[in-house]
Amino acid sequence: MNRIIATAFACVLAVPALASGDAEKGEKGFNKCKSCHMVESPAGETIVKGGKTGPNLYGVVGRAAGSAEDYKYSDSMTAAGEKGLVWDEETFVAYTQDPAGFLKTYLDDTAAKSKMTFKLKSGGEDIFAFLESVAAE
Repeated sequence: MNRIIATAFACVLAVPALASGDAEKGEKGFNKCKSCHMVESPAGETIVKGGKTGPNLYGVVGRAAGSAEDYKYSDSMTAAGEKGLVWDEETFVAYTQDPAGFLKTYLDDTAAKSKMTFKLKSGGEDIFAFLESVAAE
């Protein structure tokens, strides 16, 4: 009996938590992001046509920071990824609210910088949910 309970508990822990935001609202909210970012699948399918100033955000959920191919990240973002930063809802929302401040705190480095200067005041949870939903398709 204990083995059954332990197995069921382990299965619950293995299921990834879904984003708390609203993916539909996030799709609309992504309009604030697409001047710099696109969402394009590895197969080349354009989900959201956008700029190339920032990295492609397809598959950002669960990805190590600073690791998308074909993008030159700031030294601070690369260092954050090397230190173990992985994009989940909490880190994504905190980063988008204050990119440089987030990196300064995460790296404990007052000189840390981010290429992203835009600060998303609200709706980060929704945009994260949208990005999670398109990568799951």
